[in-house]
Amino acid sequence: MAENQIKPKIGNYRLKDLRAEHVDLWLDELAETLATKTIVQIHNLLTRAIRMAEKRELVGRNVSALCETPHGQEGRPSTSLTLDQAVAVLKACDGEKFGAYVITSLLTGIRPEEARKLLWEAVDLRGKPPSISVLRADRVGGDTKTKKSRRALALPALVVDELKRHRVRQKTQRLLAGEAWQEHGLVFTRDDGTLLDPMRVLRGLRVITKKAGIGSRWKVRELRHSFVSILSDGDVSVERIADLVGHSTPNTTQTVYRHQIRPVIVHGAETMDAVFGKGDQTG
Repeated sequence: MAENQIKPKIGNYRLKDLRAEHVDLWLDELAETLATKTIVQIHNLLTRAIRMAEKRELVGRNVSALCETPHGQEGRPSTSLTLDQAVAVLKACDGEKFGAYVITSLLTGIRPEEARKLLWEAVDLRGKPPSISVLRADRVGGDTKTKKSRRALALPALVVDELKRHRVRQKTQRLLAGEAWQEHGLVFTRDDGTLLDPMRVLRGLRVITKKAGIGSRWKVRELRHSFVSILSDGDVSVERIADLVGHSTPNTTQTVYRHQIRPVIVHGAETMDAVFGKGDQTG
């Protein structure tokens, strides 16, 4: 079981190229579907394997040992914001460094790694409708998860407005950085224009959730879970939600986001009411 989880992902990297960021992303992905106990076992196996390489001086440090094991579905399943909480978070984004990231993630449902690696060339703020093209849903290993992960998403007005403001702020940031700026065309960056690491994003999110009055235990992936939950509560079908979040089948959506999909199936009751009436039958 553990080897089957490690080889397809981490196994694509040479030990010298493996970074803590890669391990963090991989563990975060496992946490969406596996129990905490299983994730602990898998993480420990990778850590022990790299430790053996350390002893043989094949690698300078054990990057797996630097990473915390996330809670999985058994200990702390991913939760989602209520509508009121989501509104509070959106308001709390005002003036915050990671506000644009959080607003975009919450209102489009893109994956954390899709948001971190989003390029300006994939953003069309003048289109009809404005949209983003999610073309590089890079998981550990560098490949898009499925063909449906490559998708174009229309942008809500709040996201369009925020990204316009964010682009202006980024131009100022580029000027302040001067020669230290490294241009990669990324929408969300560090102060020098380079790729954000997951822990930096997590800290930024928790500043916002704390400001919103809902605590600081939230995970970045729970913005995506919240997107699914809000859509489900708004009577959007699971098939349409699957398309929006880039899942290959609705079954994947129901499995991964089973706590967020509203489980009410009313068709049978509606048919019986139509056939037999609504409680007016005599015994």
